[in-house]
Amino acid sequence: MTSAVELSGITKRFGDVVAVDNVDLSIADGEFFAMLGPSGCGKTTTLRLIAGLEFPTEGSLSIFGQEVGTLTPDKRPVNTVFQNYALFPHLTVLENVGFGLKMQGVEKETIRHRSMEMIELVQLDGLAERKPSQMSGGQQQRVALARALVNQPKVLLLDEPLGALDLKLRQEMQLELKKLQRDVGISFVFVTHDQEEALTMSDRIAVMDDGKLLQVATPEEIYERPANRFVADFIGQTNLLEGTVSDSETVILENGISVRAKNGFTAGTHVAVSLRPERAHIQSQGEFEEGWSHVNGSVETVTYLGNALIYGIKLDWMDLEVREENHPGVELHRPGAEITVSWDPEAISVVSD
Repeated sequence: MTSAVELSGITKRFGDVVAVDNVDLSIADGEFFAMLGPSGCGKTTTLRLIAGLEFPTEGSLSIFGQEVGTLTPDKRPVNTVFQNYALFPHLTVLENVGFGLKMQGVEKETIRHRSMEMIELVQLDGLAERKPSQMSGGQQQRVALARALVNQPKVLLLDEPLGALDLKLRQEMQLELKKLQRDVGISFVFVTHDQEEALTMSDRIAVMDDGKLLQVATPEEIYERPANRFVADFIGQTNLLEGTVSDSETVILENGISVRAKNGFTAGTHVAVSLRPERAHIQSQGEFEEGWSHVNGSVETVTYLGNALIYGIKLDWMDLEVREENHPGVELHRPGAEITVSWDPEAISVVSD
């Protein structure tokens, strides 16, 4: 099957700076694909290369099998939604949505019909004659989406489109955007630095750092089986327990404790055991499930979040964070309590640099 977007050996340099470094990437038709990473990692530059707003220094870029690396944006079957929406303040919603069609010389009745279809699709019925200044941030975002979709692109590119919204509205829009993508059925390529956003919305995620592609996988694979230390630490919260591989089933932690940890590294390799806070459990010191790995320590801090308790644990050689669900009957461990932190060996991953 032809990929919606295919990048082969794509490199982008700005003078001596390598913004995108030899990236190979294939995005499927109809896929909600997220590009995730810290500021300056190359994700937005990659999106701009797909859009035609930048041109690659090296490599090949195709959309549905057509080489587009040297084509201008108007010659590519894509459209882009930006964080700042870029709506025309003097035009109504209907006029904003239909602006691109008007520039193409499409007849008035067709513009109105297709624009109203898009306005209905993004749930802005009855607001066609409003100006952007009369609308909320979430409504303006929907207008920007309708304007991008009205041209019937084969791929929609979204550059941190929810970044300007407050938390509650952003979470609502995440679900709406995913539903919209399913309804439209085309590929969405979504750039974000928000890990939770990427995990919530995506079919697959590409994690980038320093211009390089570190891992491309489903949200579950990225979270449960990170490719390296950076991915483990960047995606959600984790504890990284430094150690050295003893054999394929064992890691010796820095304090000399031997723990069960399946791994694919050779003996002597320096690694880290990635232990998610919610996968660790606290019990009175000396108590733990049979067959589980464990370390002893003391409670340093307790943070109450309503539905959960976050414990800061002091070990002899490092600090840990443990998240326990808060429900009736849960034992609250007070600061200063001597405890044992334990975990199922199947619930961890072993990573290296």
